[in-house]
Amino acid sequence: MTSDDEFIIELLLRKNAVTDTAVQSAREAIEEEGEVVTDTLLLERLTDDLNIPTEQVLGLLADEFNMEIGHVNEVLLVDEVKEFFPYNIVQKYKIFPLSINDAEAEIAISDPFNLDTVDNISHMLNRPLIVRLSSLSEIENAINANYDESLDSINAAFASATEALSGDGGQAVVLGDGEDSPIVRYVQTVITEALNRRASDIHMEPLETRFRIRFRIDGVLHEIENPPKRLQPTLLSRIKLMANVSIAEKRIPQDGRIGIDVGEKSIDLRVSVLPTAHGESIVMRILDKEALNLGLPQLGFFSDDQANFERVISLPDGVFLVTGPTGSGKSTTLYSALNYINHPDRKIITVEDPVEYEMSGINQVGVKRDVGMTFSAALRSMLRQAPNIIMVGEIRDKETAEIAINASLTGHMVFSTLHTNDAPSAVSRLVDIGIKPFLVSASIRSVLAQRLVRKICPKCKESSVPEGRLLNSLGIRPDQIANATFMKGTGCEHCNQTGYRGRIGVFEMFNVNEEIEQMIYEEVSLVALRERSREMGMRTMREDGIRKVLAGVTTPDEVLKTTVNNSI
Repeated sequence: MTSDDEFIIELLLRKNAVTDTAVQSAREAIEEEGEVVTDTLLLERLTDDLNIPTEQVLGLLADEFNMEIGHVNEVLLVDEVKEFFPYNIVQKYKIFPLSINDAEAEIAISDPFNLDTVDNISHMLNRPLIVRLSSLSEIENAINANYDESLDSINAAFASATEALSGDGGQAVVLGDGEDSPIVRYVQTVITEALNRRASDIHMEPLETRFRIRFRIDGVLHEIENPPKRLQPTLLSRIKLMANVSIAEKRIPQDGRIGIDVGEKSIDLRVSVLPTAHGESIVMRILDKEALNLGLPQLGFFSDDQANFERVISLPDGVFLVTGPTGSGKSTTLYSALNYINHPDRKIITVEDPVEYEMSGINQVGVKRDVGMTFSAALRSMLRQAPNIIMVGEIRDKETAEIAINASLTGHMVFSTLHTNDAPSAVSRLVDIGIKPFLVSASIRSVLAQRLVRKICPKCKESSVPEGRLLNSLGIRPDQIANATFMKGTGCEHCNQTGYRGRIGVFEMFNVNEEIEQMIYEEVSLVALRERSREMGMRTMREDGIRKVLAGVTTPDEVLKTTVNNSI
């Protein structure tokens, strides 16, 4: 009936629905049967022996708590209400939704003593609740009647997903609060399989007639078996609850985070929710903390580039920038650099939006714009902490750039990222946002531009001579072909029949020496700056990619689609 059966017995006595004699008789009967007398068992015996209907007890409770009875037996829920109240929520809290609008929601509960449930539901919906009282049996029957079709569909979707996704027989990760409903198990299966396939992102996309789920593996999207379209609201609500964002808000973008443990690995999922024409699109970015343990060779540096990179990041002051588009591995490169120089005799502080990976021994600050903690505000305070090395997640505006450059000029080494197409363009980008050329020339030590290309699968790689047109497109000379080790992947289970497994960087490192510094100060053109840098030994990303093709690390197709030919 409710969680406080003793109170109900006292209420029945006060309202003369039962007598003391009846209560004593029921107690003695239970003892004679050898049972332990509990309030719950006593209440059941009383109501059965005296034929007290549930409706009578419910009416007494409603009067006592000044509540109205909620008749849920004949309620038929519309899909709009189910979107706010998915199956796992009504089943967990044993509630039944009656209505919802922009101002309030109405629910039926069976336990008027459980105020935590009311508070939790009100908080999740971000609106006040009108609470009605109903019996537990009525609520359960109404849930089964209204959610039965969706539940069957979820079970069918889960069964097909388990067969299609769990070919390895892997165990599902326990997420959330351990609920065992089919929708929870389905979400667990999808996330687990994404981790097993080494996906970097999970995309849940509502289309006009279907709900599409895709994994981004080694930079390429792969579609998996899609759940039924009618499960879209329930799946999205489950993800939003896990990410601790409002399930009631569907008009504006939201960002959240899910933290899970997979075996001995700690995984974070950064969740982005974006309203679209056919529902909310959710992208979960998988942040694997083991990526921090990458050594510099694993990033893709050849020995000469690695030596140059190590020299630059070990400098005592100046600005080191990593440039490239979103998803080009800039953060991984910077974290690996910090990991390389992270020693007890150095104080390192980062300011990030948000903190993607937590690193031992490093002070990390997260941007919170709603309370005024912006990049620039955090940078000002960080300088008073006397750090040796500062990492700024991204230079986005003039104020942040000025503070970062001034920090470098006062004896700090500053790492940051910038969105430019190649390394020399970082100079013009800083000038464009308002930084004086003499400050740029005095502070920049080096700029690293990078892209990611897929590596040939080591399990199925074999010798292969690329087509002539591909070699001509890359500009590979005949003398280079003679000493090359061209390889390709034939496709196997290890690489999911793609011929590729994992990604590696192709780099362009623009070092600033006295001559380049003078050219920046004189505001020479970007073309002249790039040309002179190449004359002094700078390799473009295309050229670095060609080296990796000749070494049998990747294929000509990967380098062609990832880099551009900007040689002079």
